Amino acid sequence: MAFPFSAIVGQEEMKLAILVAAVEPAIGGVLVFGDRGTGKSTAVRSLAALLPPMTVVAGCRYGCNPATLALHGGCDDCRALRTAPRTQKVPVPVVDLPLGATEDRVVGALDLEKALTLGVRAFEPGLLARAHRGFLYIDEVNLLEDHLVDLLIDVAASGENVVEREGLSVRHPARFVLVGSGNPEEGELRPQLLDRFGLSVEVRTPMDVASRVEVVKRRDAYERDPIGFAEHWKKEDARVRRRVVAARERSATTAVPDATLEAAARLAMALGTDGLRGELTLTRAARALAALEGDDVAGVSHLRRVAPAALRHRLRRDPLDESGSTERVERALAELFDAVA
Repeated sequence: MAFPFSAIVGQEEMKLAILVAAVEPAIGGVLVFGDRGTGKSTAVRSLAALLPPMTVVAGCRYGCNPATLALHGGCDDCRALRTAPRTQKVPVPVVDLPLGATEDRVVGALDLEKALTLGVRAFEPGLLARAHRGFLYIDEVNLLEDHLVDLLIDVAASGENVVEREGLSVRHPARFVLVGSGNPEEGELRPQLLDRFGLSVEVRTPMDVASRVEVVKRRDAYERDPIGFAEHWKKEDARVRRRVVAARERSATTAVPDATLEAAARLAMALGTDGLRGELTLTRAARALAALEGDDVAGVSHLRRVAPAALRHRLRRDPLDESGSTERVERALAELFDAVA
């Protein structure tokens, strides 16, 4: 029984980033860095119970979306269908990728049971297949082995997993929201993988007594009676779920005016971010936030709220500026928009 998402005390930026990524998967994922014991993994694992079920092709090992088979093609089995596929509802997958996982476990490999008993070569899907259209969660992501980092970078960029080994040649869709958490004291993340996360969130240990007491009370109540605790927060989680479902529908028609796009461009230029990925992520996150709040237009106010998460991990190191990345983003926001206001 997962800890209810609504019962998490504080950490508002982290919770907002997770909800924004749930509304708009194209943002590219969420990286949560911070102190130990601040609810990072709890928030991610509680996401599974929060999301509404998704529609898949019945019997598909990869959970292909029947509504987009013509657009994305789907897996080999779904492409071979001659008639309209049967469908079913399944929970959105939230898959853990352990640090010690082998490459075969991640990408998939030869099904040894079928090979030995039936004498046929068959593919056994891995964690990437299970995570398709869902979330792939990596705790202590900065400790992930380099060969798995390289693999994730390739799959995250292409949206496909390609396996060429042991006489197998398999290509299947693998589009997922990558969620990572870790402690920065244990090492930095490789820049290539860091760039694949749309949003980066910093979490800190609460410094006020009331918040710390409330965290302890709720955690203790949950461990004593997980079912009763989840039942107590069931209505709040249902309310958040309705917000996410409504925001997904609304985001398709949420407008992003030129003034908001220009504000995003000016902010990215002022901070010196490389490329345009930061502006794209910033714009998508602002639109998703507007949809979450029931607004029809994504404005500068939405942009300002998501700007630190969208840009703080994209800044170049400045040897002449000792301030942190969050402070630099906040300073640029104040210089650009407070003067105008």
